[in-house]
Amino acid sequence: MKKIPIGISDFKKLISENYYFMDKSLLIKEILEDGSEVILLPRPRRFGKTINMSMLKYFFEKTDEDNSFLFKELNIYKYKDIMGNQGSYPVIYLTFKDEKYLSWKDCKSGMKFVIGSEFKRHKYLLESNVMNDEEKEMYKDVMNLKAEDIYYHKSLLSLSMYLSKYYSKKAVIIIDEYNVPIQSGYTGDYYEDIINFMRNFLSGGLKDNIYLEKAILTGILRVAKESIFSGLNNLNVYSILKNKYSSYFGFSEVEIEKIFRYYEVEFKLDEVKSWYNGYVFGGNIIYNPWSILNYVNNYEEGLQPYWINTSSNDLVKSLITKGGQQLKSELEDLIQNKSITKDINENIEMKEIDKSTENVWSFLLLSGYLKTVKKARKADGRLVCELAIPNIEVKYLYNEIIMSWLKESVNNDEFNLMLNSLTNGDIETFEDIFADYVVKSFSYFDIGDESESFYHAFVLGILVALNDEYRVKSNRESGYGRYDIMIIPKDMNKNGIIIEFKKVNKRRKETLNTAAENALVQIKTMNYKQELIELGVKNVIELGIAFEGKEVFVLT
Repeated sequence: MKKIPIGISDFKKLISENYYFMDKSLLIKEILEDGSEVILLPRPRRFGKTINMSMLKYFFEKTDEDNSFLFKELNIYKYKDIMGNQGSYPVIYLTFKDEKYLSWKDCKSGMKFVIGSEFKRHKYLLESNVMNDEEKEMYKDVMNLKAEDIYYHKSLLSLSMYLSKYYSKKAVIIIDEYNVPIQSGYTGDYYEDIINFMRNFLSGGLKDNIYLEKAILTGILRVAKESIFSGLNNLNVYSILKNKYSSYFGFSEVEIEKIFRYYEVEFKLDEVKSWYNGYVFGGNIIYNPWSILNYVNNYEEGLQPYWINTSSNDLVKSLITKGGQQLKSELEDLIQNKSITKDINENIEMKEIDKSTENVWSFLLLSGYLKTVKKARKADGRLVCELAIPNIEVKYLYNEIIMSWLKESVNNDEFNLMLNSLTNGDIETFEDIFADYVVKSFSYFDIGDESESFYHAFVLGILVALNDEYRVKSNRESGYGRYDIMIIPKDMNKNGIIIEFKKVNKRRKETLNTAAENALVQIKTMNYKQELIELGVKNVIELGIAFEGKEVFVLT
């Protein structure tokens, strides 16, 4: 029985030590037949990027050891003309997947260490005549992390030149997770520093490099061409929205059924689908491989959120919680299993992510937190996508983010008491806690004039927190109009609740009291409770909630 390869990223170890390998080896054939000199394959994290890049390394690299045995049982071995390229090229292999730092000083040291380690891996070059004495000293300085920055900027170019001269063959460059340090630069406030470094480093090795045979890069996003790929006309990008290469990252339904049969794991396909499926790469429906393998390894413990617990989601949390009224309103739709339609920017620049809701949604789509339901290219070239949450596992993350944000300004007991008071009809207690909660939240999160943003976040909290015993609908048609929130009990003997929020209109000389009255009048006039009555709810509570900045008034 083959071992389950959880956390194994070295292809040779995976094959030679009897780990289960889902055969993606025809990726090699497709890359060799691709006319592009530089190929960028952006994919979400934990979808098999590193193991695929490791496979490419062992295929292409010319070494003293014959690695062709690694491919004998794989699909690629059937193509003798392709296998003729195995072990034929000098390879530069770099992975930046662990280069996550809080400061530019530490990040630069980490980048130098990765580069220096690859120079050390090829230190046999120092024994050859491909370098003069001055170049050998520079090589040693880079290898020993003592060189000036300029030599690290030019290191990709120089190493490819030395390797090409040594082997009399152009080099293959493989760079895994190139944008991890860029994302850290964005969150750590050293974005321009890492962009400048990467621009010089990559352009030196990939642009007009006569010693380059082919380069393959992976990452989560394509960073805007003008920021680090400026002038790189030999680059082709294949994002998750394109069909080419779409089957080589993640598992298809046929592949997961094969895994389950092999390990004799009993499963219900519909349940596994609802938890781990939903991703769409090109035209292929894809399952998250990390989650599938962990589920197989721990299937007796049941379905769990594996993928979202593998890495920090601080950036996603920041984008969602700091987003304005529009973003939170659209997130309400997503949480309620509806879709939203958005313009998608495939060439996001990290520093622009939080500048518009479209950029946020683009980032969430391309990094695996949303899926495309439909997509269309408009006459003006805009890509428009209908977006939805992929599955239960990712929805779990959104729920966690929403609840942790709401509970950061009030303790868990107070928050639960507030919601229990609401659902039990103790409106006086609810109002006391809610009013205090609003004051603390505004102060804690520095919401300022964006009071509507807070109330939309509160609605999101209700949607998530009451999900087990209630069905929560927001901003839907009922009776003769629209309500803000309807809380529908699953047990019809419990209270049903309708809430209408009203912001005080100073131009109409409203007060908190009159605004709450107007909200309540709207509920009654528009007969919002009709939906609850038709569902069999015996008792309906109607609340008008008025707000003006931090001040709140509740009327029933």
